[in-house]
Amino acid sequence: MSADPAPAATAPSAPDGCGLRVLWDERLTAYDFGPGHPMNPVRVELTVALARELGVLDAANVDVRDFAAADDALLRLVHEEGYIASVRHSGQTGLPDERRGIGTADNPVFLGMHEASALIAGASVAGARAVWSGDAEHAANISGGLHHALAGAASGFCVYNDPAIAIAWLLDNGAERVAYVDIDVHHGDGVQDAFYNDPRVLTVSLHESPRTLFPGTGLPTETGGPDAPGSAVNVALPPGTGDAAWLRAFEAVVPAALRAFGPQFLVTQHGADAHALDPLAHLILTIDGQRTAYRRLHELAHEVAGGRWLATGGGGYELVQVVPRAWTHLLAEAAGRRLDPETATPETWRDFVRERTDEIAPRRMTDGTLEVRVHTWEEGFDPANPVDQAVLATRRAVFPELGLDPMADL
Repeated sequence: MSADPAPAATAPSAPDGCGLRVLWDERLTAYDFGPGHPMNPVRVELTVALARELGVLDAANVDVRDFAAADDALLRLVHEEGYIASVRHSGQTGLPDERRGIGTADNPVFLGMHEASALIAGASVAGARAVWSGDAEHAANISGGLHHALAGAASGFCVYNDPAIAIAWLLDNGAERVAYVDIDVHHGDGVQDAFYNDPRVLTVSLHESPRTLFPGTGLPTETGGPDAPGSAVNVALPPGTGDAAWLRAFEAVVPAALRAFGPQFLVTQHGADAHALDPLAHLILTIDGQRTAYRRLHELAHEVAGGRWLATGGGGYELVQVVPRAWTHLLAEAAGRRLDPETATPETWRDFVRERTDEIAPRRMTDGTLEVRVHTWEEGFDPANPVDQAVLATRRAVFPELGLDPMADL
């Protein structure tokens, strides 16, 4: 991949200001695998309620819109026609199709599965369209980020891969280079798989090591197919990685990779499951570390992609203590209206949480860290540190294919 890409010829100009298009419809909560499943849609319901109570969605530069579900033509940009038919059939009959990943413990059948999943995909495509056309500078679909779905199978709580569909739509509508950055604790395997041999798409994933976590992919040596060397960047972090080390890894890899690739559009996935309280993984980030990552991705969208940015949700299974605060910070960041981390959560929202979940809601928008001190890569490499080892493995594997020196700044 070229370290000096040609200037963009087809990207529309970004609008002035920091306008945010939020794609939201109450029907998005119909993506529901049933009682006891970790992917409980109450997490997005509570997020939207918190963002509204804190005034994020009422800001003058925020436009909350509904949208159309993705039709089969859009879904076929990524998914096999037979798989779409199977999802529709299972959602109508309640019958599983386990060879397609439908009806497993991770992806139980639910009635209306096709319609609910296509609605999420439609939201991400609507966001991409709004930004690419210049109707909005940024867009957000917190119900999206279903990054594990494969061309012909459901996987990891994901039926249709909305980020991949949005990227494919952009490519079909004139985008020449799209970058995707995934900060979910799980590897963004489905998006990587969709574009592994496509030099027009750079996929970057920071995740817990596949040796200790689903889906078992995302090793540093996964760097792109034969026609697209350097198109996949994977940072596989050891269990127990916290804010400062995670952000150090981010800074050591992501900015340089994005600058080398030169995207016209940035799509990001913001799974909140790297948080210390998440029940399904083993990283130990805080809300404060996560909002710092959101800030950096926002800054990079402006630096490398003319501000053209679609942010999606993703994983996150601590439904009350983590996801609503994390994604409210994400929406506020994308709107250019960062929340003071010391902000109290509204009492009306805490009452709503109690009513919906019978849990005690957090009282502040911080975990108490406030500002995370990041020791940058330039401050020195520690060969005995497992996070530094992981970073160096990634840089050695993929930086030369991006035209970068893996040992720079050591």
